[in-house]
Amino acid sequence: MNLGNITTYNVVSLGGVTVGLSLLAWEITRWWPGRKNLLKLKKLLDLLPFTLAALYGMLLILSAGGILGGGANVALWGGSEIGDATLQYGLGAGTPDATRTSNLVLTDGGHAFVIVCTVILFAIWTKRGGFRWDLARAVFCGITLGLSAGVAGIAGYVLSPVVSAAGDSIVGLL
Repeated sequence: MNLGNITTYNVVSLGGVTVGLSLLAWEITRWWPGRKNLLKLKKLLDLLPFTLAALYGMLLILSAGGILGGGANVALWGGSEIGDATLQYGLGAGTPDATRTSNLVLTDGGHAFVIVCTVILFAIWTKRGGFRWDLARAVFCGITLGLSAGVAGIAGYVLSPVVSAAGDSIVGLL
């Protein structure tokens, strides 16, 4: 089987970013503990699974290709199409390209790190008794925001070199 023919596009539109920000807004709104409880550690820890899964989604979209990278690209394309249709037909708005201009790709060690994260995610899903939609939403949120040029994409921009360096040092590529 030749997986080298899977094409990656890695382009996010304003509609895709809107979908990702909407998922993030949904999660924060559902989590919001009120002003008095905002800084309590337990309440902040409730956001940790969503945050980690969103960062994993950003790693997926930064992958060079293959099955996981191709799946992330299909998800990004779908999110952009849904968001574009909502903006165009719902509000009459335009949907310009919102992809950052600098290209970030994980190193081989970074890709190994993504595989380890994938195994961890599947372990969580099987340990908790099945598929968790909250984590799926978070991964999709990360995929749609990971390539964004604005503030929404900063985490992906910072995440790539950190994960690549960590993965390279763990597998001894440095």
